[in-house]
Amino acid sequence: MPNAALREARLRAHLSQDDLARRIREAGFRSGDPNGCTREMVQRWESGRTKCPQPRYLLALEKVLGLPAASLGFADEALGVDRGRALADAGLDTVLPLPDPAGRYGPLTGIWLSSYDYESSSRGRVYTSRHHVILLQTGARLAVRSVPASVSKVGMDLSVNGQVATGTWTEQTQQDGYYSGAVYHGAIQMILDPTGHRMSGQWAGFGRDFEINTGPWSLALVDADVSEDAIRRWDREPGEA
Repeated sequence: MPNAALREARLRAHLSQDDLARRIREAGFRSGDPNGCTREMVQRWESGRTKCPQPRYLLALEKVLGLPAASLGFADEALGVDRGRALADAGLDTVLPLPDPAGRYGPLTGIWLSSYDYESSSRGRVYTSRHHVILLQTGARLAVRSVPASVSKVGMDLSVNGQVATGTWTEQTQQDGYYSGAVYHGAIQMILDPTGHRMSGQWAGFGRDFEINTGPWSLALVDADVSEDAIRRWDREPGEA
């Protein structure tokens, strides 16, 4: 069922869907809890395809429109994310927007090479998955999203305390690959080395049969620039020229 309350609140504020998405990104940036809101996400909320946004989006939405969630068509309910909603809620199907100016980001901001190992029990071997990712630091928060050209989409939302980064990860596997576009998510904790150019640690998550899997995950800085030109340079699968 479409969310008429949200649409009416947006129209009363004289905002287009693009305008609302931009205001939500700006609100998240100002609060130190960055988000990747896009027009497509607003469309999903208004159409009713997404019943309730993640907390960071919902809080920013309340700030922008000046109304509580209950007045915006979102019932009071648990905000846990199941596998079927994880991709849309994490915003992995859109490019992570860069608020202007990019120079306001923290020192860990850049393009990083993400690499993690996982065991495929059905195939009886360990595989390595690698992605170029965009990392944006705002205060202690790190938002990580794969570049648009990635055949599988990966993201992390982390909080840094000293040299320890803790948070969650989400991945949509390759659509025409072995796992047929399945979405997985879980927890992750990493240690930042003294140079600030590498993070390494462990991920944990549920498998297809709800068994708990773990494995190593690392991030290595490849470019401290996050300009449009830099993102174009790294918008490819690792190893491609």
